Amino acid sequence: MRNIKFTVSYDGTDFFGWQTQPERRTVQETLEKAIGELTGEERVRVNASGRTDTGVHALGQVVNFRTDAKYPAEVFLRAVNARLPADVVITEAEEVSEAFDANRDARRKLYRYVLHDGDVPNLFLRRYCCHTRYKLDAAAMARAAAPLRGRHDFRCFETEWPNRRTSLRTITHLAVNRFGDWIWLDVEADGFLYNMVRAIAGTLMNVGRGFWPESRVAEILEAGDRNLAGPTAPASGLFLMRVTYAGEGEGVPD
Repeated sequence: MRNIKFTVSYDGTDFFGWQTQPERRTVQETLEKAIGELTGEERVRVNASGRTDTGVHALGQVVNFRTDAKYPAEVFLRAVNARLPADVVITEAEEVSEAFDANRDARRKLYRYVLHDGDVPNLFLRRYCCHTRYKLDAAAMARAAAPLRGRHDFRCFETEWPNRRTSLRTITHLAVNRFGDWIWLDVEADGFLYNMVRAIAGTLMNVGRGFWPESRVAEILEAGDRNLAGPTAPASGLFLMRVTYAGEGEGVPD
């Protein structure tokens, strides 16, 4: 069988996350149905780099699936897109080696959390950000986040710990940048715990509004207690930006 790799973008607002669930609209089920309609195969299994939760968006989710269909990759791109709803689109398609596995082979993932602290909410982008009524000090948030870089036990930022065999993860890139009334929190790591980025965002928001001192984040990390960290920020502000595999570039999206 051939192994086809897709890069997929989706608006997660109206999905109950990535993974197929009974009587729920999910990205996985939607994509598998579209591929099956093209190939005529009754069982299409799409394997993703990782699951995104309800309401979380993606610009660069990576998936692979196996098929007997003979279509060239560019035909898969056009024909599957023609069968997808408006809130999912395949941006790239290619045939890859039989050994490629979108999940197991992923080296790093980059997530972006988008905050808006303008005086009034943005009506047209409200589905794609977290609006806060507090003016945030992005520079203070960046300084507070610095101790999170590197390899640590991030259990304090995991919902319902333990969810994995280990809560050790390595954050390779972390940045907080302001653009007018918008703040981007970018976090790239070799893996993420359940709600990890959203918990980090909620914690840094408490620093940005002046509710906590900058030193509080390092103290929370050292204590390893989820109850000490900030709230889990809303899913609407979170985007899976990119998945990196061996041999691919290191750059961060603009």
